[in-house]
Amino acid sequence: MKGPVMKIVVAMAITACMITAHAQTRMPTAVAPERSASYWSDSQRGWHFYEDPEAEFEQPPLPKAEPRNAGLPKPPEMAAFERLQKTLEETRNIAIINPTETNVRRYMELEAKVVSQASLFADVAQRVAWATPALDPTLHGRPVNAKALQVFEQTQLESRSHTVAELARDHVLFFFFRSDCPYCHAFAPTLTAFQARHGITIVPISVDGGGIPGFATPRRDNGIASTLNVTQVPAVFLAQPFTGKIAPIGFGVLSESQLLERISIVSAPQPEAMPPSATTQISLHDSSH
Repeated sequence: MKGPVMKIVVAMAITACMITAHAQTRMPTAVAPERSASYWSDSQRGWHFYEDPEAEFEQPPLPKAEPRNAGLPKPPEMAAFERLQKTLEETRNIAIINPTETNVRRYMELEAKVVSQASLFADVAQRVAWATPALDPTLHGRPVNAKALQVFEQTQLESRSHTVAELARDHVLFFFFRSDCPYCHAFAPTLTAFQARHGITIVPISVDGGGIPGFATPRRDNGIASTLNVTQVPAVFLAQPFTGKIAPIGFGVLSESQLLERISIVSAPQPEAMPPSATTQISLHDSSH
C-alpha cells in the first residue's frame, strides 16, 4: 500500500472512530413465566367465573460483569484518546447545529490535528512493516513492484503449465461448440494451440453435429451437454475419463492464460466441505462420431 493512500485510510478510520458515540448497553428484559393453562381445559377445578390474577414474576437483576481490566489503572494514552474523542464529537455536533464560521473553524482545526496524528501513526507503521517482512503487505500475495510482478507472473505461468502437463496424463478437455457459433470459431485456434503446447487432449463435442475449422470431425452430443447443463457455447470442461469426474472450466472465449489459471484452480485439492455442484461425476462412454 502506498504511503499517501495508507495515511488517508488510517486518518479516515481514526477520525470516524473519534466521532462515533458509544452505544448504550441495555439490560435484558425479564420474561414472565408461562401462565397456567386456561381453566377451560382444567376440568378438575370446576367452573370459576373469576379468579384473582396471578402475581407478576419479577426477575432479579443480573450482576454486572466486571470489566476485563477491572482494578488496573487506565493507561494515560486511553484517557487522552477518550478526551479527544469526546471533544471532537461535541465540537462537530455544535458546528452542525450552529454552523457559524467560528464553530466550523474550531471543528476543522481539531480534525486537522487528528489527521496529523493519524499521518504520524501511518509513517511509523510503514517503518515497522519495512523492518518486519512478516508485516509488510507488499511481500505477500501479488507484488506491486513492476519488476517483481514480472517475475511473479512468469513463475506462476511455469507452475501452471507444469500442472496442466501433469493433468494431461489422465485428463482431457471437453470443448462444446456449435457449428454456426462465431465465438466457437474464434475460440477453436486457441484450444488447438493449447493442446499442442501443453499436451492435454481436446475432445470436441458438437451440439448440432457440425464441425468447425480445427475440429472438422467432432463427436456428436449424446446427451452429455444436457447432463452438464451446457446452455451456452463455447464451453470447456476438465474431465477425467478413468473416474468419470468432470468440472467446468468456463463458458465463452477464454485466453490461454485464463485456461491455465482456471484448470490449475479447479484441479487443486478441494476442502472437505466442497459444494456438490462444483464437480460432476458421470459415466463417460464414447460418444458417436
